[in-house]
Amino acid sequence: QVQLVESGGGLVQAGGSLRLSCAASGRTFSKDTMGWFSQAPGKEREFVASISGTDAGTSYAISVRGRFTISRDNAKNTVYLQMNSLKPEDTAVYYCGVAEGIVGPTARRTIYNYWGQGTQVTVSS
Repeated sequence: QVQLVESGGGLVQAGGSLRLSCAASGRTFSKDTMGWFSQAPGKEREFVASISGTDAGTSYAISVRGRFTISRDNAKNTVYLQMNSLKPEDTAVYYCGVAEGIVGPTARRTIYNYWGQGTQVTVSS
């Protein structure tokens, strides 16, 4: 059974940093695209960042470029999101997902077929 478990969320002041982790189990996703999405209260789940499994190519939402970095450790079946210079508008539940069989990074939420339970990130002003 595939399971994704996020961790690393919390409360931080504006300008601070957090590092999110997402550990996958049940199968190996080293060749699959993985990504991070965020969902604020009353809003739809939005793309944050994605990373390819084959060449580690990345893609970012405009709002996080230059502040967030996505990376992965295939040996640990884990994807990370380093979040720097956090802003109050980054407050949301962050979910990791796997787009099984997809090669390049993608922002298309509907093709991610595995999701974690989410981790809360709260940025105070």
